[in-house]
Amino acid sequence: MQHETLFQILEGNRSAARSIHYLAGEHEETVVPFGELYERALGVLGRLQKLGATRGDKLIIFLNDNERFIDAFWGAISGAIIPVPLAVGISDEHRHKLLRIGRLLGDPFLYTDRKNLDRLGAFAASVGEAATFERLKARALLTDEPALAAAGKPANPSADETAFIQFSSGSTSEPKGIVLTHRNVVANCRATTAAAGFNDRDVALSWMPLTHDMGLIGKHIFMFANRIENHLMPTELFIRRPLLWPKFAAARGATILSSPNFGYRHFLKVLGDRALETADLSAVRLIFNGAEPISVELCNEFMERMAPTKLARAAMFPVYGLAEATLAVTFGAPGAPYSARHFDRHRLDVGGVAGEVAAGDANSLSLMNVGRPIPGCEVRIAGVDRAALPAGSVGHLLIRGDNVTKGYYAAPEINARTITADGWLDTGDLGVLIDGELFVTGRAKEVIFVNGQNYYPHDLETIAQRAHELELGKVVAAGCRPAGAESDELTFFILHRGSLEDFLPIAAEVTRLVNEHAGLEVAHVVPVKRIPKTTSGKIQRVALETAFVNGEFAAELAELARLRESHHTHRDVGNSVEARVKAICDAALPGKRVEIDDNLFEIGASSLTLIQIHEEIDREYPGLVDLTELFDFPTVAQLARHLAGKLAQSGG
Repeated sequence: MQHETLFQILEGNRSAARSIHYLAGEHEETVVPFGELYERALGVLGRLQKLGATRGDKLIIFLNDNERFIDAFWGAISGAIIPVPLAVGISDEHRHKLLRIGRLLGDPFLYTDRKNLDRLGAFAASVGEAATFERLKARALLTDEPALAAAGKPANPSADETAFIQFSSGSTSEPKGIVLTHRNVVANCRATTAAAGFNDRDVALSWMPLTHDMGLIGKHIFMFANRIENHLMPTELFIRRPLLWPKFAAARGATILSSPNFGYRHFLKVLGDRALETADLSAVRLIFNGAEPISVELCNEFMERMAPTKLARAAMFPVYGLAEATLAVTFGAPGAPYSARHFDRHRLDVGGVAGEVAAGDANSLSLMNVGRPIPGCEVRIAGVDRAALPAGSVGHLLIRGDNVTKGYYAAPEINARTITADGWLDTGDLGVLIDGELFVTGRAKEVIFVNGQNYYPHDLETIAQRAHELELGKVVAAGCRPAGAESDELTFFILHRGSLEDFLPIAAEVTRLVNEHAGLEVAHVVPVKRIPKTTSGKIQRVALETAFVNGEFAAELAELARLRESHHTHRDVGNSVEARVKAICDAALPGKRVEIDDNLFEIGASSLTLIQIHEEIDREYPGLVDLTELFDFPTVAQLARHLAGKLAQSGG
């Protein structure tokens, strides 16, 4: 690859006989040739320049539509305008995050549609952010307004200019903007191309969101740069119908796929005990697996269930990376079987030598081999002083190279803490190198992994503290993983010295708030008599997590479940619409008793569950209920009444 910037890649691909395929449904597809993408990009640039955008301005892209998103991204790139992709989501926290970032960026432009702009305005008014919204609205470009401007004039950015800013996923109260230059992105692209053997005979398929580094950089930019025929499936479509994923892959002859743990787990959950439809996946050579700690057991289960599709076991491709590295840090060898090692979980302290044990040992912790550093990216395992440790030692994982960001946007204190004078960036992860291969052992920073994204505990605690009578320091969010579980279970520990009866409404409100505002399912809300802290006052989350996993709160949780059941009031369904909505909610929340007056958010309806509920309602009552209306009508009875009203209006 001879190009030095993303704009040069866009311009150089104008004549390439390749396309991007936008898969909106099983039989819905839009094909955009690379040459047409260039013309579309200049069209968006023309509209931005007409609005007053110039080189170095920021453009927040706030869209669900993959096709419009990519047009806007490359339009900004072609004018040396800096794209800032943000997830739309379905919860208020995504809108709150946009407003915070809007203030942080100063006076950015906004690329969105009318529906999202109106929702943002209504939300901003409700939280006292009307002034911030008005500034954004004045510089907003809407996808659903006529495009009357002439093609824009490209600015041809230099390699060391900022290409785009990637804000950390899941962060709400203090979003961190990772600044990536064209040099960063192109360097990582060259390295991953060499390490993965990308070529223009590959065919890619991805459902990963374009607001995530793995989706935007790994599954769009790197594919586009290598002139790979690329198919993009909306993330929401994957959530609703994950079994379309292998179906699309087989039909298109995909060779490159990707998913974090979350995707495999979701796919297997929906597949259930059903036999997998016959789909020939023998062409797949790589399924990238990253973005969250990799479960060896889940990989094994997924590959075993996929055996009838002729998917090669060696196609599973565990990797390690992070947005601060542009994307990739370590890769395995393409075509080699994935592998794991077994460590004594009690011998993984920083500075100590990792102790390996037999697979069946009682203290065994299986960790996936995520490969060797890709070309041009250095990895150091370091002590607390950031000096290199001997081989085989567990330590802080530092990285350095042309692909690594030089810092976070407008965050000098964070930059000083995170990046050394000689360019080593602390990833916040812990790991060990054995025979040159990396095993990630944990996190030095407190992060909860949910659905392929990182959430900072204090962000979720801030949301939970809105519940009545809760104060700072009395709520602790943690990711607890009981024995045998494949993922973290979002758990809140709340200081409470009253009765369990009095605790019930507090637990319900915390669950509802976190569901509504972050779109996450709360697995447990635990009353504790004491919150352990260090002598300096820092909360000891690990101590609470350990106590939970060891069953120290089992009696309290059992009694809360009994009390909750005794408070459950049953009311018969009143009409056919109510009965149908209840049946849909029951199916989406297996194992949970759903009464018609229950608030769905208080019983654990995460954003994924809401998408599934909406999918079924929309299938039976097309176009009558918007997904966001589930927040306005959160009980079966309320939703059914709203739906019945819509049916009456439509004459249904």
